[in-house]
Amino acid sequence: MKRFWITLLLLAVPLAVPLAARDPLAKRIVHAQPETYRVLTGVHAGAGEVRFTTLLPGSAFSSNMLFVHRGEIQPKSGIGHHVHSHMEEMFFILDNEAQFTINGRTSQIEGPASVPCRMSNSHAIYNHTDRPTQWMNIAVSTRKGKYDAFDLGDDRAGAPLDRIPVFISARYDKSLLKPVENLAGGRGTVLYRRALAPEVFYTTWSYVDHLVLPSGTSTGKKKHQGVEEFYYVLNGSGAAHVNDETVPFGKDDGLAVLLNDVHSFENTGESDLEFLIVGVAIEKWKLDPVAEK
Repeated sequence: MKRFWITLLLLAVPLAVPLAARDPLAKRIVHAQPETYRVLTGVHAGAGEVRFTTLLPGSAFSSNMLFVHRGEIQPKSGIGHHVHSHMEEMFFILDNEAQFTINGRTSQIEGPASVPCRMSNSHAIYNHTDRPTQWMNIAVSTRKGKYDAFDLGDDRAGAPLDRIPVFISARYDKSLLKPVENLAGGRGTVLYRRALAPEVFYTTWSYVDHLVLPSGTSTGKKKHQGVEEFYYVLNGSGAAHVNDETVPFGKDDGLAVLLNDVHSFENTGESDLEFLIVGVAIEKWKLDPVAEK
């Protein structure tokens, strides 16, 4: 009988972890708050000063999401040239512009934009302008919690520029979006684009989507059994509906949508509600949106 109860307890533990992770929705919304940013210099032997905080740690997810960082790269500052061998990382700039380096080739890209760094590809970013650049960094590992980095000792300040990038990048330009009626059974016509597809990534990182909900529109209810998502609000305000809860959701807010969370979003404001959506699968290539009636 004792062995039976021990076995039952061990079987119950994996079920208890996801349930415990689901705090009330209001607590699950994270906010980019500059007053909380840490000040760091010489990040990966980079120039100047970077300010940032961890919006979400890897422990907030069941997938191999490693972290979500948010911050600012100060003028004439950056993150130096470095390599990851067991993880993929992506630098997002939400405004301004920056010089991105992949494998020693550098191009100047206007925000909002992002550049993925696939495993074993060296990368860096440098803010060559005279004002701060709003920055976000997301990483996915090959193994839960696994981080690695090797610095190359190069800040990339003054690096020669290629006019056209010779690496993968994505711009989050509304003019690139396509209209979609009643997305997942939602209300009205929204604008959508898959900016980066699963083929871009070596890890279980599966996509980056760009979504705009005009005033009065919404997405329908859906859930994922094998994919977790991170929603980040670029602009606007609205409401997030997750399971049986609803909370306000606005500019510079983020939310982890976990496995089997029934979720939808609506624009309750006057201007566009604009999202970046990052999807990370539990198993590579298995994407499974399920509509909820």
